[in-house]
Amino acid sequence: MKTEATFLLVDDLPENLLSLEALLQRDDRTLLKARSGDEALELLLRHDVALALIDVQMPGLDGFELAELMRGNERTRRVPIIFVTAGTHTAERRFQGYEAGAVDFIQKPIEPDILRSKAEIFAELYRQRKMISEQRDLLEAQTRALQLADKRKNEFIAVLVHELRNPLAALNGGLKLLSRKPEPAKAEQIQSLMHSQIDHIIRLVDDLLDVSRITQGKITLAKSEFDLREAVYTAVEMTRQTVDEKGHTVTLSVPEQPCMVFADKVRLTQCVANLLNNAAKYTPNRGLIEVGLELSSNTYRMSVTDNGLGLTPEGSSAIFEMFEQIEEHRDHARGGLGIGLALVKQLMQLHGGDVSVWSNGPGLGSVFTLELPVAGPSQV
Repeated sequence: MKTEATFLLVDDLPENLLSLEALLQRDDRTLLKARSGDEALELLLRHDVALALIDVQMPGLDGFELAELMRGNERTRRVPIIFVTAGTHTAERRFQGYEAGAVDFIQKPIEPDILRSKAEIFAELYRQRKMISEQRDLLEAQTRALQLADKRKNEFIAVLVHELRNPLAALNGGLKLLSRKPEPAKAEQIQSLMHSQIDHIIRLVDDLLDVSRITQGKITLAKSEFDLREAVYTAVEMTRQTVDEKGHTVTLSVPEQPCMVFADKVRLTQCVANLLNNAAKYTPNRGLIEVGLELSSNTYRMSVTDNGLGLTPEGSSAIFEMFEQIEEHRDHARGGLGIGLALVKQLMQLHGGDVSVWSNGPGLGSVFTLELPVAGPSQV
């Protein structure tokens, strides 16, 4: 479909405007009509015009004066102008017209084929300019996106190096201490610390592997039929240590009847556990966390609600982007790489579902919701 072009027709005589309109009217063209220079200027300020056909001899503001005003305005200075004139003009008069910005003159009575041909040329030039402008805007947007992605990648690498160096340094220190053959109680304490650091490294590596698999389209879902309540119960147990360390209170609300789905139980448990871990991390000590599961319009909704740090509208829209972390939350991240919620979003989308967040603002808590279609084995 062709881009619509807008022409401005300026003449103080209504019959002349009607004639121009009849000659130039097409489905892919909008024709604006003005009976004075002042009226034409008002239309030019409101519309993007591909061509202006202007009568030279008009009372008040004549065609040349209108053209000069157009050339003095940044918005209208590049609009092509064809002067329509009933009389003959000297070379000096024509030069004045070209100097005012005209690209051509057309004599009355007008030759219809000549007018249509010239009009189509300027309409096509307008379409090409629009296309080039849109391509330029697209390239600029892609460039900004690449620059942002590169910035996030560099920040991610810096965080990853930091998060790997800390547990590795602790492991190295633990090995040195063990080599001195400490007392059994002390050795057990050191080994416990080392196991904790190894678990942290494994979690980081697992997240990185999941990112790689999803990015390359290599992740597969091991689907089976199961009760979705089991995934919620398991996720609560998986995160209990993190929750208990900060003294949070967790309340659980699930239906009494089974919630059967055909999905990947491990991955859905991972998604719920991720939201619970985040709620525990980003909620001050002795906070309240609610975990819910309900059926709504053939969709299961699993929600995690907290009274923690909350989010701004900008943070709510950015938080599911890969490597994205909210600046105000970094002190609470505790080793996060900014990829957990991006993984949750992609895993839910692989299931035909989605994840969303709602917050009333900073300090007012958050509600994360996982939506999963209700479907049996034959429907998936």
